[in-house]
Amino acid sequence: MLLLLLSALLLLFCSLDVWYFLRGAQVFIEAWFQPRILDILAEQSIDGMVLPHDLDYMGHMNNSRYLRECDFARFHHYMRNGLFMASHKLGAKMVVGASTIRYRRSLAFREAFEIRTKVLGWDEKAFYLEQRFVSKKDGFVSAIMLCRQNVVRCSPETIIEFVCKRKIECPEFPEDLKHWISFITASSQALRAESGLEDKIK
Repeated sequence: MLLLLLSALLLLFCSLDVWYFLRGAQVFIEAWFQPRILDILAEQSIDGMVLPHDLDYMGHMNNSRYLRECDFARFHHYMRNGLFMASHKLGAKMVVGASTIRYRRSLAFREAFEIRTKVLGWDEKAFYLEQRFVSKKDGFVSAIMLCRQNVVRCSPETIIEFVCKRKIECPEFPEDLKHWISFITASSQALRAESGLEDKIK
């Protein structure tokens, strides 16, 4: 019986990223029991530490882990400020449409850090967020990410009004965010043009 159970667990861990789902459940439970954040523009933070399964061959947190940790931090953020439950009730989905991360200094094994997440603004189709990895050792910003969170079957403004019970004015976008949006817009246009050219060739 024990051998069968161990075999089933081994098959489960080989077939699915079990730690991802366990971590997601942990973040959900923690956020559920924490006080609600009423200001949707308020910065929130979530703690982390570099563990053995985060390491690359160089002995520090591998690049893909940063993106994964950002996923959990955004989920935690949306849970605390009510955007997640509001989007669920409105039948909306929020999916990552674009992200850019800049690495400034590696995070070493067992180094504690926090991810600071805040909504920078929104347009008719998406929320724009900034996420920072801040070392607890000295407060250095080890990495910074910009993320476009697309809203499907609804609009950011509708979700915000549902949460806040009133219309909220979108803050002015920072200059770096404006440049980034211009870049991803140009990239989308180029890919659409390329796709159209391929269709004509076919």
